[in-house]
Amino acid sequence: MSNYSQVKFLTSAAAPSQFAPDRGREAAFAGRSNAGKSTAINAITERSGLARVSRTPGRTQLINFFEVSPERRLVDLPGYGFAKVPVMVKERWLGLMQRYFDERESLVGLILIVDSRRGLGQQDAAMLEWALAHGRRAHVLLSKADKLNRQESVRVLRETQTACADAAVTAQLFSARAHQGIEEARRVMDEWLA
Repeated sequence: MSNYSQVKFLTSAAAPSQFAPDRGREAAFAGRSNAGKSTAINAITERSGLARVSRTPGRTQLINFFEVSPERRLVDLPGYGFAKVPVMVKERWLGLMQRYFDERESLVGLILIVDSRRGLGQQDAAMLEWALAHGRRAHVLLSKADKLNRQESVRVLRETQTACADAAVTAQLFSARAHQGIEEARRVMDEWLA
């Protein structure tokens, strides 16, 4: 089991030439703007300031690499969706993400953060398809699960698992605030990064 509390910032990339060396294994985190991606990374690593958290959608504008151990990384991808940024910036993000998925041999899996109150959206499904088309594994964290009652939680988890069953994508409930699902998420990453 990896010691995620020892994770350290490695580098930020605004262009493929700035990516961390493509060796070893890495798990990437993606999600809609304000789905709780940075909060999830901070909860999993037990490091409150590792990934920058903001109420402003679109705060993560670079690909951020974090080292778990030598040649083992977590990667924070820019959020997608309704981020309040210029179209040119969104297009640059899209190109950067496409190069990342097309070229990263060390990328083994995608942790997709989905706000449990919204469920899987079209863009989330497209992100999963993108990862799977490139031969990567995928796992969905249904974030902010503490904001749902038990019945709603069961329903959204079942709907997500059903939607992802054919693609062999796994899913779980997750809440950084309630410390729910953190160990389960770590086990998935342990398996991928081993």
